[in-house]
Amino acid sequence: MPDVQSLASDFLNQLKKRKIEGSQATAKQTAEVLRSVISQQRVPHTNQAGALIDAVRAVGEQLIAANPVELAVGNIVRRVLHIIREEHLSLATDAIAGLGISAESDDEDDVDRDDHPVLSAAAVAAAARSTLRPPSLQTLLEDVPNSAAIPHASSSGGESEGKSRSDKGSRGRKLKHDVIEAVNDLIQDIATCHEQIAEQAVEHIHHNEVILTLGSSRTVLEFLCAAKEKKRSFRVFVAEGAPRYKGHLLAKDLAARGLQTTVITDSAVFAMISRVNMVIVGAHAVMANGGVIAPVGLNMVALAAQRHAVPFVVLAGSHKLCPLYPHDPEVSLNELRSPSELLDFGEFSDCMDSPSGAGSLHVVNPTFDYVDPKLVSLFITDTGGHNPSYMYRLIADYYSADDLVVKGGTIAGS
Repeated sequence: MPDVQSLASDFLNQLKKRKIEGSQATAKQTAEVLRSVISQQRVPHTNQAGALIDAVRAVGEQLIAANPVELAVGNIVRRVLHIIREEHLSLATDAIAGLGISAESDDEDDVDRDDHPVLSAAAVAAAARSTLRPPSLQTLLEDVPNSAAIPHASSSGGESEGKSRSDKGSRGRKLKHDVIEAVNDLIQDIATCHEQIAEQAVEHIHHNEVILTLGSSRTVLEFLCAAKEKKRSFRVFVAEGAPRYKGHLLAKDLAARGLQTTVITDSAVFAMISRVNMVIVGAHAVMANGGVIAPVGLNMVALAAQRHAVPFVVLAGSHKLCPLYPHDPEVSLNELRSPSELLDFGEFSDCMDSPSGAGSLHVVNPTFDYVDPKLVSLFITDTGGHNPSYMYRLIADYYSADDLVVKGGTIAGS
């Protein structure tokens, strides 16, 4: 395995210098760095999960601070922390269940059944969840008997202590192994999210439809091409996505794959939207309230689609689902890019260098737009299609509440 410190330092420099573009590449590399951190972390005999969580959190805070605008980094850090907690919960449940089974198999003459009744499997699982999870309405309603204390077999002090240390060491190694396997599955899911989303294209795109998109997105490209491979015949309008004009790249790829493609200017979106059957776009991040942080210009497209009752569909992999809200102060909603993408410095240098008191020229080049959830008709993720109102519940399955706040601030912006 490569040295963790050098691997993390290289990734930090790439994030700071904005050399990594795209949420998928960023998320995949973040997961690979955290996997290396876990694999080389020494697990103590006690509090194995806590040691792994502290190691991942320490590296994760540095990665997030390197580029707070790339929310996929914080998403993956929280996903890995959630994986550690879930695997620890699973091992603890198995350990408690094993103790209960061993106590049941003991001689009835040596164990007082009235004082230490054997727990059922459901009671054991509920007891483990109640002790390892933060309190919630669900845990309060779970039926955990007062006899949750697990009976301990009598043995000599030396034998018991030695066996306890051996069991803890084996559980620590098992925890690392299970966590690394789960992170490997996460990396595989990130790498194949485009294919899983594209498999649903035939359910949403039909014959002789007109699809509108803006800018360039690999997810949108694979989605549209998958529909074309299923013998769907449709046209695509591509708004060029000024000032970076990524739409030109998408239009070229679509035309090369045999799709009928028309490039339009961003200002022509409202004029053309009445001829469109569906808007399909990618996203930079999906917030907990169902709002979308997307490339600049998409909010204009969403408003035009709402005005003409055109479905607005957002494609997003699960690594883009963010548990934060857009109003959180720790969320860096936008980033200003270089004015050179809009204006030539040579032509406007006189306006920019004018003396104080005279007229001056300011150039603002934002990177992202925020699309309100009420403008979104449907989210299509690698787990299926979901309404915007359901996104908070879907996001809750991927993250733990304990990982949203770290040392007095949220981990996403600290």
